[in-house]
Amino acid sequence: MQTQTVPPVLEVRNLSVGFNKDDDTTWVTREVSFAVEPGKTLAIVGESGSGKSVTSMAVLDLLPSNAVREGEALLRGEDLVSASKERLRAVRGNDVAMIFQEPMTALNPVFTIGRQIVDALQAHEKVPSAQARARAVELLKLVGIPEPERRIKSFPHQLSGGQRQRAMIAIAISKNPSVLIADEPTTALDVTVQAEILALLRRLQTEMDMAIVLITHDMGVVADMADDVIVMRHGEIVERAEVRSLFASPEHEYTRALLAAVPRIESIIDPEPTPVPHQEDAGTTAALDIQALHVRYPGRWGRPGFQAVKDVSLTIPQGQILGLVGESGSGKSTIGKAVVGLAPVESGSIRINGIAVGARGKAQELRSQYGMVFQDPASSLNPRVSIGESIAEPMVVQRKGMSAGERRDRVAELLRMVKLPAEWASRFPHELSGGQRQRIGIARALALEPSVLIADEPTSALDVSVQAAVLEIFQELQERLGFSCLFISHDLAVVELLADHVGVLQKGQLVESGRTADVLRTPTETYTQKLIDAAPVPDPVVQRARRSAAVA
Repeated sequence: MQTQTVPPVLEVRNLSVGFNKDDDTTWVTREVSFAVEPGKTLAIVGESGSGKSVTSMAVLDLLPSNAVREGEALLRGEDLVSASKERLRAVRGNDVAMIFQEPMTALNPVFTIGRQIVDALQAHEKVPSAQARARAVELLKLVGIPEPERRIKSFPHQLSGGQRQRAMIAIAISKNPSVLIADEPTTALDVTVQAEILALLRRLQTEMDMAIVLITHDMGVVADMADDVIVMRHGEIVERAEVRSLFASPEHEYTRALLAAVPRIESIIDPEPTPVPHQEDAGTTAALDIQALHVRYPGRWGRPGFQAVKDVSLTIPQGQILGLVGESGSGKSTIGKAVVGLAPVESGSIRINGIAVGARGKAQELRSQYGMVFQDPASSLNPRVSIGESIAEPMVVQRKGMSAGERRDRVAELLRMVKLPAEWASRFPHELSGGQRQRIGIARALALEPSVLIADEPTSALDVSVQAAVLEIFQELQERLGFSCLFISHDLAVVELLADHVGVLQKGQLVESGRTADVLRTPTETYTQKLIDAAPVPDPVVQRARRSAAVA
């Protein structure tokens, strides 16, 4: 008996995108072709700049006015590339909807969530306001936002990151689209929130028989969601395959490199514990010692303050790395900021190499003993200052005796340490990629040869291959220089790769800590197990078996 083939709801044929400038066209994608059927998910993967997002935006003609499209994008046989602007306006949000990567940017900050859903409903047909509002409440309930009748009155900044993404999904599905294009829908989310969003998309897909085009660089998400995968590089498709085939036997060298760069939580993939040699403390005095730390942010206009950290005690021996994990709002970054004096300590003590943070007369000595790598290098580097000047700034402030020539030599040495050319010192941040900017952040943090480094989500926004390169440099430098590190992350695979010990934070409290292998393999707390269960594994067979076991 012959299996009946389901016709694709969206078929892209030889789609190329270019941008006009000065009577010249620069083509950024070339003859991209793919198809997706109802109820199926096609993942498009590749590094930043590979053409993933440009291709998806081209389908709906959401590109700048100087963009040029060639080829076809067939929605049930109707070509959207040659369609009129009026027809495209009718298609957008109605037949084909899109979830954007950053909901805080995509949502209008001056309108309530309810107003924005109502506007989406009324954009394509005349719906009475009361009926549209009732439908908005229904949609918020459908996507799992608690108290939808109240939240409909909230502005985007009053919602958490996960709730904002759910609101974006509510807007996208408001007209029951046939195709949902999801552009990095979980990139900035914690593993638990990410798992909830992915489960929501799967449920909506089943209920609505909706095709999903998923754009992502997270191979764990691909393993969890996709039926088929295309891999893009430099604007072209280099490989396409069914998801299990792609992970089991990738054919293209670039695909193999992408998969090899993905950090994996070995305690999930290989439940048999591997013996881990016990590391003795390298010195009698801890590099970083935090005892009974409480951090409270003051309230405004007479309102009570917010207790961000409650009675947390942590110790990092000399030369070791402590991973600090937990959901957003758990207090991870607040602890890191408290160490370097950027968060208000209510009570407790912080000591760096035995010296109390805040001790009278010790500020100058302490500042040369710690460095900090921030999550977003683009915002932590001054765009008007060269990267050489940014790296040299700690030396200008702390090493008054250094000459300009000595600082230049030190900057060149630091650039070589992070595997960047010394002559790049004259470049500006906008001339560098995200991974290169993060290397500059590491170089600047190491400028004073600190004994303690605070790394706050230093790789969370990077592609897997760029992340792998940054982590490799980080490991090499830590082994070479021997600094201790408080490594803050929500990525358990990265923490397992780097950290000797791990601490788990929940709502400002330390709920579990110990050797990394012990905590991740045999967690004692339900919350820790929840974090581990939520982390997607970059193996479609293992990941789907885990999901089935969780449902059962």
